[in-house]
Amino acid sequence: MPLLVPPVADSQPVDLSVVILNWNARDYLVAALNSIIEQEWRHDIELIVVDNFSQLDDSAETVRRDFPQAHLIVTEKNLGFAAGNNIGLKAARGRYILFLNPDTLVHDGAFDILLDWMDSHPQAGASGPKMTYPDGQLQASSRSFPSFGAGLFRNTILGRLWPGNPWSRSYLMEEARNDEPSQADWLSGSALLVRREALEQITDVNGAWDEKYFMYCEDVDICWRLKATGWERWYVPAAHITHRIGASSDWAQGAMIRQHHGSMLRFYFKNYAKSPGGMLMAPLAVAGIGARAGAAVGKLWWRYFRAGTAGIMLRRKMRNS
Repeated sequence: MPLLVPPVADSQPVDLSVVILNWNARDYLVAALNSIIEQEWRHDIELIVVDNFSQLDDSAETVRRDFPQAHLIVTEKNLGFAAGNNIGLKAARGRYILFLNPDTLVHDGAFDILLDWMDSHPQAGASGPKMTYPDGQLQASSRSFPSFGAGLFRNTILGRLWPGNPWSRSYLMEEARNDEPSQADWLSGSALLVRREALEQITDVNGAWDEKYFMYCEDVDICWRLKATGWERWYVPAAHITHRIGASSDWAQGAMIRQHHGSMLRFYFKNYAKSPGGMLMAPLAVAGIGARAGAAVGKLWWRYFRAGTAGIMLRRKMRNS
């Protein structure tokens, strides 16, 4: 069955709403949309593109001109990942909602595979596909909830000194990830399929996606809340999506470092600090996240320094981001 082209006023339900939140990623967005509309689907699918105030390219105009199949929503400012996805969710009519990054390519039948699997597993609140880099290398798109051990070794000097440490391996679910479906603590928000009933159950004053996060950790948080309300989260590798990480955030890397680590702090104090001993461990968590942020900034500046003249322009972009 081909992709539906629904009028905005039509309230008829569909099987799947695909919400793509875009910010200055026109070329990737075009490729993603083509990878969807060039397929025929067994389920009824609607496309919703939320352009999050792209100012560095003509993303919105390109969608409006070249993709009449998509329901385009243009925001008046950059609302961030959570709020932008919530806007798409409000327009969605699907039994399931797939939140999809623009820097993705959807392989044959991926949506149908995920929907069939969810229909046959009513206890599943969310599922995610196998995700690979453009060179075919597997991405760690299903993971355990972060632990102190993972925080010490994941993307740190300690992790480089001991790359095979058990805490990082457990966090990345390296032992569990194979060609069979498996349960996960959280799934990447770059391609996250969620049951509407589950989304309605976890929606609160901050939205289904917690809008107090501007960017990063929202997917960990939404899966945390799904778990708290009894919904399972599943990795379904028969569905395959290619993901080119960072197509939008490449424009403002300095800002993304600040947002990422600020979101990590928010997640800790919102969720972990409530556990026994959580507040006692808070100073250690703050120090660790701060050190990680400092290392990320230092690495970025060193890369700019080595870039020479081109690095000067990048550093200016970083200051203005």
